[in-house]
Amino acid sequence: MSYDLIVFNPAAAPRNQEAFMVWYQQQAKWVEDHDYNNPEVSSEELHNWFMEIKETFPPMNGPYASDDVSEDQTLADYSIGQDMIYVAFGWVFADQAYPFVKNLAAKYQVGFFDASGNSDIFFPDGSGQLVSIIEHSKPWWKFWA
Repeated sequence: MSYDLIVFNPAAAPRNQEAFMVWYQQQAKWVEDHDYNNPEVSSEELHNWFMEIKETFPPMNGPYASDDVSEDQTLADYSIGQDMIYVAFGWVFADQAYPFVKNLAAKYQVGFFDASGNSDIFFPDGSGQLVSIIEHSKPWWKFWA
């Protein structure tokens, strides 16, 4: 099992949780007519996101994979589509991967989906931040505030 995070083109994805999940499941069928290891098929923002993340989490496969890999290297498995990049990490890297992937998503203004964790879905807000589309309930101590 892997720890899976997704970045996506916010212009292509619905901003409603239910519709987003349907869109995501369609994307994850991998029916596009191209190699899913090549970032050249993605939007400019997703491509740029990939070019930066691969320096910290090198790809296991594809044109940017290296044969010179050490045991302690933080490899990731990427499935790259036109509007979505699916990244599978070893669970041992989950605490490191989540904030790194999310921060890069904000930097490149792409969406972020935590597929293995809490299923939170974030869209860029246009000011360099990401905003969740999931309605979160208030913590109990804020009900009286």
